[in-house]
Amino acid sequence: MTAPRHADPPARIVAKLRSICLRLPESHEEKAWVGTRWMIRKRNFAHVVQIEGGWPPAYARAAGSDGPLTVLTFRAAGLLHETLRTTGAPFFEAEWGTRWGTKVMGMAIGRDVDWEEVSVLLTESYRLLAPGRLVARLTATAGSGAGSSRTAGSR
Repeated sequence: MTAPRHADPPARIVAKLRSICLRLPESHEEKAWVGTRWMIRKRNFAHVVQIEGGWPPAYARAAGSDGPLTVLTFRAAGLLHETLRTTGAPFFEAEWGTRWGTKVMGMAIGRDVDWEEVSVLLTESYRLLAPGRLVARLTATAGSGAGSSRTAGSR
């Protein structure tokens, strides 16, 4: 049996996510075991994966799809987590990743994705994992488009 072939997420989606994630203080991008992820220090606050033929299986199970489907995972907590968990498509809760008082949530990225909503969700994911001094920098630059000081589910 041969190993499954890793399909990369569409370049235009990775580029759009890159433009959102890399404007957050000290964030960086790296190739993940599958797909692309964005990190703050050693913590993953966003990860985009392409599901094809039921692979990767954990993502396919969580999203309820064998693909083809592009999914974005991120961290959520509190009211935001509860809201997304109960909203349904395009959101789903991952079966892994309860750390730092957060939960991994996922979102199917379709043609009609609301990039402003994605920006808010990823800013909040970053906010949950970043050191306080970086969160303070983010809040201080809210007027410059780096994210708002308040997002749904903020602490």
